[in-house]
Amino acid sequence: MAGDEAVQNDIGKDGVLAHLLSPDPARPRDEPEIATNIGIQLKHMGLNTWSISILRRLRDALGRLQPKSILEVGAGIGHRSAWIYDLFALDGKPPERYQLVEDGAKFAVILRRLMLRHDAEAYTKIVVGNLDVLAGESNAWYAASSTGVEIGSPPLEKHHDAIIVDGTSENRARNVESMLSFLSPGGVLFTVEPDMPLGNVEESDVEGMKLVEGFNQWMEFIQTTNETHHIAFMPLFGGTLVAVTKK
Repeated sequence: MAGDEAVQNDIGKDGVLAHLLSPDPARPRDEPEIATNIGIQLKHMGLNTWSISILRRLRDALGRLQPKSILEVGAGIGHRSAWIYDLFALDGKPPERYQLVEDGAKFAVILRRLMLRHDAEAYTKIVVGNLDVLAGESNAWYAASSTGVEIGSPPLEKHHDAIIVDGTSENRARNVESMLSFLSPGGVLFTVEPDMPLGNVEESDVEGMKLVEGFNQWMEFIQTTNETHHIAFMPLFGGTLVAVTKK
């Protein structure tokens, strides 16, 4: 990574993640034009995305971190990716690797269009598939590679300086936990806290119970991960941005 010297040298120390998540007054506050257009598409398609406040703060954090390798899980149709590509353009510092993971093949076509628009073929890789399957296949490949019998390459590369995890609230904890091993030493994982269940949820409410179970899993994940990782929370309009790095 090539960001602020304090971030490079002390990324695992107390208070540094909070610095990473703080606003950068030197950065523009307006949403990039391409991201705005994609946001309009999202509304027409009935899809959700992270709030502008969260995306702006994520952009600021990545700008400080200047990761050489980024993995974005749950890229959707590229709204968040457009913010990240805009950061590369503004700073003139694209990463060496940028992997976008999306479960839907039809969305991958849109992501490819976004990649081409930013002339990013040289460093971007779009991976389509279920995250659980991709992570399992990748871990199996790396296990085989330690014995020298691997064939081809893993679906998901490891040693990323920044990992961004999106997806449904009920799967957030599991997805984040599975991606921690894909971080580089000193790397940072970013996500947003899952939705909190409101009021009493009846057991017959299938979707409501999924939300309850997902939030409970998230709380358990935070408690256990606190022992091995530094975790910072930044409440913002539209949710809470979370950053995780190994102690």
